[in-house]
Amino acid sequence: MADERPRARPLQALRPARRPGPRQNPPDDPHEAPSPKRQVAFRTGISAESRAAAFLIAKGFRILARRWRSPVGEIDIIARRRTLLIFVEVKARENLDDAAWSVTPRQRQRIAAAAEVWLAHNPDARIRDMRFDAMLLAPGRIPRHITAAFDTSG
Repeated sequence: MADERPRARPLQALRPARRPGPRQNPPDDPHEAPSPKRQVAFRTGISAESRAAAFLIAKGFRILARRWRSPVGEIDIIARRRTLLIFVEVKARENLDDAAWSVTPRQRQRIAAAAEVWLAHNPDARIRDMRFDAMLLAPGRIPRHITAAFDTSG
């Protein structure tokens, strides 16, 4: 007697059929690999976040989350030291001045919105103070930790 159970379709069959001909917008296709330039930027960002996290640990912080994402934004590092909670934006550039200027007002809004979501999902009665910091990194330089890099009130 043959097995009557339905067979699972191969993973290939679940993907949408590719359109024939040249593509107008290759980055929109989720099955295509990112460009080499984008891959290098991603690896640089991950490396910078790792260096920033190590720097914060050396300063006595406990890393609660890295690359935390919500529908409204992403926070590079969330850390706590005693009753202080910090949300850290990590920026790596060729020099520290360029890194300092790269945190835009729109990014600040998205980080603040993501922080509100994180706080709603992770209530902690021990937290008494909260701030938004920036960690600036450049090749061959010690990371620069900017405390209270921006304010979200008003």
